[in-house]
Parts: sequence; structure tokens; C-alpha cells
Amino acid sequence: MLKEFRDFAMKGNVVDLAVGVIIGVAFGAIVTSLVGDIIMPVIGAITGGLDFSNYFTGLSKAVSATNLADAKKQGAVLAWGNFLTLTINFLIIAFVLFMVIRAMNKLKRKDEAAPAAPPKPTAEVVLLTEIRDLLKKA
Repeated sequence: MLKEFRDFAMKGNVVDLAVGVIIGVAFGAIVTSLVGDIIMPVIGAITGGLDFSNYFTGLSKAVSATNLADAKKQGAVLAWGNFLTLTINFLIIAFVLFMVIRAMNKLKRKDEAAPAAPPKPTAEVVLLTEIRDLLKKA
């Protein structure tokens, strides 16, 4: 059973999938940093210092805090600013993946557009062609 599991785990598809997941997680962290550390501060500066991640709506009268962390301690809140930040994060990831796949497809089309040279005819084909040409002359 252990050998069977090892054979399954070492198949190309499983290893490729694992590598893809690991790269995806790392890529997600990079994009999360891009959104949280670069894009959202720029948007905040343009909109007058707004910090979307701290926007919320209290769902009970007990919520009187002005920041999200304290508001969550007081009661139920709708953290719509955090949702907005994650939605922007998703859109950026989707756009970047679209651009990467688009570039890969262009490269693939270039490879397909340049057809390979036809293979050289075999010795038999060359000999038969010569015989045919001689028969045509006669």
C-alpha cells in the first residue's frame, strides 16, 4: 500500500499540481501586498485618506467603536471595507493571470505559426523519384 501511495504521489500530474498550488499561494501573497501596501494607499491618498479596510457597519446598537477591530469585540459588524479590499485584490489577481495566460498563448501561437521544415525524403523515395523522372524522359 505504501508503494502504491508513493507511485500515486510521484505521478507527473500530482507533482505539477502541488507546484502550481505552492506558486499560487506565493503569488497570492505578492498580490495581497501589492493591493494592501501600494494600490490601496494610493487610492486612499486620492480619496483624501480613506482606509477601506476599516469601513464597517455595526449590526447592533452596542457597536460604537470607530475602528473595525474594536467594533468586532463589541458585537456583530458588516466589514464591507474589508470585503471591498479583497474584491479589488481578486480583480487584480484575475487580471494579472489573464495577462500571463494571454502572453503564453501568444508565444504558443508564434511556435505554431513557424512550421517545421519537412523531413528529408528517404533513400527509397529519392530512388523512385529518379526512376519516375527517367521514365518521363523516355
